[in-house]
Amino acid sequence: MSSLDKEKLIDALVRQIKISVTTLPDDIKTAIRKAYERERHPVAKKILSSIIDNFKLSEYDGIPMCQDTGTITWFLKVGKDFPLLTSLEEIIVEATRRATKMVPIRPNAVDPFTGKNSGDNTGRFIPWINWEIVDGEEAEITVLPKGGGSEYTAQLHMVSPGLGIKGIKEAVLKTVYEAGGKPCPPIIVGVGIGGGADIAMKLGKLALLRPITIRHENPDVAKLEEELLNELNQLGIGPMGLGGDTTVLGVNIEYAHRHPATLPVGVVTQCWAARRASIKVLSNGDIEVLSHKIPSIFDIRLRGE
Repeated sequence: MSSLDKEKLIDALVRQIKISVTTLPDDIKTAIRKAYERERHPVAKKILSSIIDNFKLSEYDGIPMCQDTGTITWFLKVGKDFPLLTSLEEIIVEATRRATKMVPIRPNAVDPFTGKNSGDNTGRFIPWINWEIVDGEEAEITVLPKGGGSEYTAQLHMVSPGLGIKGIKEAVLKTVYEAGGKPCPPIIVGVGIGGGADIAMKLGKLALLRPITIRHENPDVAKLEEELLNELNQLGIGPMGLGGDTTVLGVNIEYAHRHPATLPVGVVTQCWAARRASIKVLSNGDIEVLSHKIPSIFDIRLRGE
């Protein structure tokens, strides 16, 4: 039986951040390889080949796959009896600071008024933490380092409710078309539908956490995901916006009930470097990597070790 304390969890989260920025989840790697195999355009095929070389080298050498290591955002599903619940925010902030130097990752937290960079990826409300408190003593922790290029092209659409599914599709297609090559395609598209303006955008980001190989449990939503994937890839934007068969690797949708007078649609674009990593922390201190086939989080080496 191992034990759980603050230092051990901080260390684990630093290593989790390293996994996220150096090693793509298997669903994304497989989708990129399949896109390469079916791509008919020579330039697009060459770009996809370079992307594959990129993520192979990144994983092998343990270095970030992109110079933009994103804004560090956390999604927590924590048992109300988890032993470090009241210290978790402090632990996450400290892990983010340490990871900046020990992975290393680029400092990306800038004061919007002064333009000053904090230098350690922390600041007012950053890293952003999404909380879900559940029964139990365990914690599932996911980190999503979201790059600035793909975040720049995310959009919120307040669709007329009378347009229904047609309006939702138009909003998603418009967002991806206008984004073009800016979010570094082939991209993943997270779509949040309903709730309210802020809720729809959060749902869109939450949708990015689901592997693109898993369709939504609601068959109507799953059908819409497939339809949008096919229609978006007919835009011909292609890898890096230079044309080709693959503009989008996957479309994931999440939804909430809405007010009768509104139909918010949040479209969150994610670059091919769809970085995410998830762990489960047990109350006894055992830690399991959920998102990657890695025996132990502590097998991940940090700079200087």
